[in-house]
Amino acid sequence: MSAETGKSRPSVLERKQSTIDQTISSPGAVTINVQGAFIVDEDPSRPSTPSEDGAQHDTEIRLPNHRSVIGGSLAKLVYFSREPDSKDPGGRLNFLKYETDSIHQCLEFVKTLQNEHKMVNGSKPGELCIMATGGGAYKYYDQIRQVLGVEVLREDEMDCLIMVTGYADFDDLQPTGLDFFIAEIPREVFTYNETDPMRFEEPRADIYPYLLVNIGSGVSMIKVSGPRNFKRIGGTSLGGGTLWGILSLLTGARTFDDMLRMAEIGDNGAVDMLVGDIYGKDYGKIGLKSTDIASSFGKVFKMKRQGESQAEDSGGLSHEGQDATDSSSRSGECFRPEDVSRSLLYAVSNNIGQIAYLQSEKHNLENIYFGGSFIRGHRQTIQTLSYAIKFWSKGEKKAYFLRHEGYLGSVGAFLKRQPRNWGRRNSFEEYPVTRPTLRHQEK
Repeated sequence: MSAETGKSRPSVLERKQSTIDQTISSPGAVTINVQGAFIVDEDPSRPSTPSEDGAQHDTEIRLPNHRSVIGGSLAKLVYFSREPDSKDPGGRLNFLKYETDSIHQCLEFVKTLQNEHKMVNGSKPGELCIMATGGGAYKYYDQIRQVLGVEVLREDEMDCLIMVTGYADFDDLQPTGLDFFIAEIPREVFTYNETDPMRFEEPRADIYPYLLVNIGSGVSMIKVSGPRNFKRIGGTSLGGGTLWGILSLLTGARTFDDMLRMAEIGDNGAVDMLVGDIYGKDYGKIGLKSTDIASSFGKVFKMKRQGESQAEDSGGLSHEGQDATDSSSRSGECFRPEDVSRSLLYAVSNNIGQIAYLQSEKHNLENIYFGGSFIRGHRQTIQTLSYAIKFWSKGEKKAYFLRHEGYLGSVGAFLKRQPRNWGRRNSFEEYPVTRPTLRHQEK
C-alpha cells in the first residue's frame, strides 16, 4: 500500500497484463532486411485515438531496400514511407484507420501521399496506380479515379486474403495476405490463454492446412489446404455488424471502438445468467466454471418483471411520484450500457468460436487463425475466442491471432503486384516499386 496515495501498487500480473494490452492494441513496426525481420514496438508518444482528419494510426511494417509505395483502404489505409534520416532506399508500411463516413478525408490523405511520391520518385503520368480490393473497389471505383486521377486495379478479395503468388517457375511461390504474415513475420502470430496471455509463434513454412476465420460485418470460414488451394466452407451472419447494430440501439455508443471500450469495463454477470446462478458453484462434472455463461441476457426478463412488480406493489406510483406505466416502459434503464456491451460481445464471440470449432472438427483442421476488423486487438474478444476453441476441442486445437489482423487483404493486394521476393525475409535484391494498394473493408 502506498503511504502517499493510499492506493495499492499494481501487481506483477497487472503490470504484465497492461503491457500485453498495449502490445496487441499498438503492435509496433516490423523490420524486414537481409538479416530477417523483427518487431519494433511503436513509439508510445504517437496518438492511438483518431486525429482531426478522422485517421487513427495503427501498426507499421519495416520494408528496407524498396522504393516508396502508396497503399490504403477507405476503412484501413496502408502506405509506404521512407525511414527518416536513413540512407536505405527502403522504408516501412504504415497503417491508419478511417471511419466509412470519412472516405473523402481518406482520399485527400492518399492524394497528399501521391504528390509526395511523385516528388521523390519523379513518376510520370500514368505510371502510378491504385490497387483496390474489397467491396469498395467497386462501390467507390469512380470516386477514387476522379479524386486521384490514376488507374485503379481491382483485385479479388479472397485471392488477396490468402492466395500465394507464383512466378514463371511455379516452385517458387511468394505468400500474400495471411500466408505472408504466418511464414515471414516474427512476433506477428500469437496464442492467448490465462496463464500465458501472449505467446508468439516463430515464422514457419509448414503452415498448411489451416482454417481462417475472417470476422468483419459477417463471418467467413475458409479452409486453406495449400498454395492456391482454398475454399469457403461456412460462416455466419452474426459478426461485427451484429454487435455494432444491436449496441447502436441499446447504448449511446457511436463508434465500434466506443462499444469495445464500454465492454472493457462492463460486468456481463449483471445481464447474463451464469452457471453459478443456477448451481451456486462450478459444475465440475461437465467442466463448467461458476463464471461460465449459461444463458446470454438470461437475467434480463426476470429482472424486468421484478421491476414491474415492484412498481405495481407501490400503488401505481414510483417513489418520486412518477407514473408506474412510464417507469415500466423505461425499466431497461436499470441495465448499464457497459454490462450490455460486454454481454453481447461475449455472445457474438462465443458463437463464432463454437462454429469455428465445429468447422475445424468437420474438416480435420487443428490450426485456426482469427482475422478481420472485428477483433481490433481487443483482449476480451481474443480471450473469448481462444477459450471457446480450447473448451470445445478439449485443448486439441489452437486459436491463433495476429497483430495486424485487420490488414490481411490490403497487404495481400500490395504483395501481389510486387516483384519476385519483394519484402521476403533473407531477400537481398532491390526492386523498383511503382504500384500502390488500396483496400476497402466494410465494417
